[in-house]
Amino acid sequence: MSDSSLRVVWVYPDLLSTYGDQGNVLVVGRRAHQRGLNVDRIDVRSDQPVPTSGDIYLIGGGEDRPQRLAAERLVRDGGLQRAVDNGAIVFSVCAGYQILGHEFVNDQGERQPGLGLLDVTSVRGTGVRCVGDVLADMDEHLRLPQLTGFENHQGITHLGPTARPLARVRFGNGNGTGDGTEGAWNDTVFGTYMHGPVLARNPLIADLLLKLALDVNALPPVDDRWYEALRAERIAAATQPA
Repeated sequence: MSDSSLRVVWVYPDLLSTYGDQGNVLVVGRRAHQRGLNVDRIDVRSDQPVPTSGDIYLIGGGEDRPQRLAAERLVRDGGLQRAVDNGAIVFSVCAGYQILGHEFVNDQGERQPGLGLLDVTSVRGTGVRCVGDVLADMDEHLRLPQLTGFENHQGITHLGPTARPLARVRFGNGNGTGDGTEGAWNDTVFGTYMHGPVLARNPLIADLLLKLALDVNALPPVDDRWYEALRAERIAAATQPA
């Protein structure tokens, strides 16, 4: 880490913060505090430079126009790319996930460059919008329990050769490609279509981000009864017949 406090950066909450995605910041902070860690939370608005000394960067979802504006400003700013070069961890959701890729289709129907931090490319689907609860098996290399989340998107995201699927869908759509993939990750950069907020539904993903930031293999255990009750409820909802 950069100093004695864990620096958690919430990127562009004025543009990218739909469906309760700010909850991801709260969960990371709470999980850190439960382990006795000091947390310095930094909310960076879109008219501010992105600091390069953060440990964990969180990016939420957003509507089409805010997504375009966010991508333009992040590419121009360059701070997030430099932070990743410095070893920072990034976790992104929906529109934020698309922005981390090579390109996506913006609200004007144009192909817009992303940050290229994930080897993915996103296009706009022409079929039925992907909406509803999702249940998926996490990539075995991450050693995490099933992913539960809520998707609401019309994007389709294709993975390139250096991106691993974050999970394989059992129920729901995920990346929308029909191959059963959901999200993507590569080293310290993660993307998913899951809202929820997803880290409240999947607190061990938040713990993974903390372990990567701290460069440790394990964290002290904490009371997960509330999270497990929420997970059980949402997993049951995902598996109910429509």
